[in-house]
Amino acid sequence: MTEDDLKALEKATKKAKRIASERASELHDLVEDRLPAAFEEIPAMAQATYDACQAWSEANARLKAAQAAAEA
Repeated sequence: MTEDDLKALEKATKKAKRIASERASELHDLVEDRLPAAFEEIPAMAQATYDACQAWSEANARLKAAQAAAEA
């Protein structure tokens, strides 16, 4: 794996983390500011948050594996 490939993985991981953080913040705002009136939004927002966190986790795992392979 080239250094450019590693940098691309780092960038993708940072982007995925930012998106996951944004979704978590939106979920937090829903809970803190709009419940109980907006309770019907919980399932979709929770799923979007879960999916974003899962995408970050997968990107992070790929990055760590690539970093480990580069060090070996």
